[in-house]
Formats: sequence, structure tokens, C-alpha cells
Amino acid sequence: MSVNERRLRWRLPAAFESELTGRRVHSVGRRAKYLLVRTDQGTLLVHLGMSGSLRVLKPDALRLPHDHVEIVLDSGRCIRFNDPRRFGSMHFIQGDPETHALLRHLAPEPLSAAFDANYLWAATRGRRVAIKLLIMNAALVVGVGNIYASEALFRARLSPRRAAGRLTRAEVARLVVAIKRVLAAAIKAGGTTLRDYVGTDGSPGYFRQKLFVYERDGAACFVCGAPVRHAVQGQRSTYWCPSCQR
Repeated sequence: MSVNERRLRWRLPAAFESELTGRRVHSVGRRAKYLLVRTDQGTLLVHLGMSGSLRVLKPDALRLPHDHVEIVLDSGRCIRFNDPRRFGSMHFIQGDPETHALLRHLAPEPLSAAFDANYLWAATRGRRVAIKLLIMNAALVVGVGNIYASEALFRARLSPRRAAGRLTRAEVARLVVAIKRVLAAAIKAGGTTLRDYVGTDGSPGYFRQKLFVYERDGAACFVCGAPVRHAVQGQRSTYWCPSCQR
């Protein structure tokens, strides 16, 4: 393996290559936005940041600008980590990765059984914060990003500006179902390519073709025909249909 740039979000240590070289991969998993590559002697923890990508390539593939780390596999193929903004990170850690400082305080996964109507109902009680901001809070639930929060709220027929504590139990249950369905559909479609996202083979994500409101400011709602609105919440763009979402 080789490291061409150590200055990622956290600088790669001098021993990074020697610690990882020769390790046998047992499994690959995920926790929130972190990829966990478990080996016989530790776990490689990877975060792609805002612009990072992992590509599986032939070893003679042309090296691109911002290809910072290359890991060569026994198969002869290589995995290259590319990150123009260098907001991504890599850590090789020993022991249980769930106890690592980056993981141990993370909330439940949205597609897990732990994230259900009872959990979200309890979490919203007494909260004045807008429901969209609440479901994007990683201290409550991990992995509900800006695009999917907007789309889930549309499918649940809830205004993103509603105070979380004012949702009824039925509305909370509807939102939980919508979040799970939106994320499952996005995974099936390979994610959402808006600008530079690609999969490991370089292909884009196609969930953008299924978006109801995101980045459709002023366009007619697919359901009722009313113009989709845009606002900024928590420094992030929010899109919603004022007729369908109350």
C-alpha cells in the first residue's frame, strides 16, 4: 500500500502503512457514516467526508489528482481513497471499534429496530426545535442527511418547520416509516448523485430521479401541483410542499 497525502481531516500517522500491510480482511461493515473494515489484527475506520470516494480499480489504472491512499489487495486490484477537500479520514484501530471516540456516542441507526415510533415519540416530547433539524441530529439518530430528511418529511406529509414536540404520536409513527422507506429506496438506487458522488465502480447514484422536493424550488409538486418552497434551516437548504406538508 502507499500513502500520497497524510494531511486528511486527521493526519495519518507514520506507522499507518506498516500497521495495515499484510492484514487479512474478515468483514466490511458500517456505523453511521463510518466504514469499518475488520481485519485479523484491527479495524480500518474510514469516513469519506464531503467529497471522498473509494474506488476499486486495476493496479495500472491512471492515478487521479487527490488519490491520497492506495491499498493493494491479494486479488491484484487496488482500493484508492480520493478526497479533494481532505475532510475524510482513516484510522487503524485495535480492540472493539464501537468503543472508539468517534463511534461510542453515536445514536441508533435509522434502519435498525431501535429506531421506532416509541423511540422518536420519547425523543420529541417537549422539544421546540423544528422536526427536520431534530431528525438530522446525530445525537438522536445517525445517517438521516439533508436530502433524505426533506424527502422523508414530504412522504410523511409533515412540514419541516413544525416544532418536534407538537407532532402527534400518529405523525411520529408516519415519519419513522417514511425515513426507513426513503433510506431503503436510496440504497437500492445506489445513493443520490447531485454533484460528485459515485459508487466504488464510478457509477452515479440514481435516487435523484426519485426526489419529490429536494432542489425543486418553484417547480410544481408531483402530487398536488403547488410550487415547491425553499428555506434555510440550520444553515442547510430545506424544500417542502406547503400544500401537502402541514
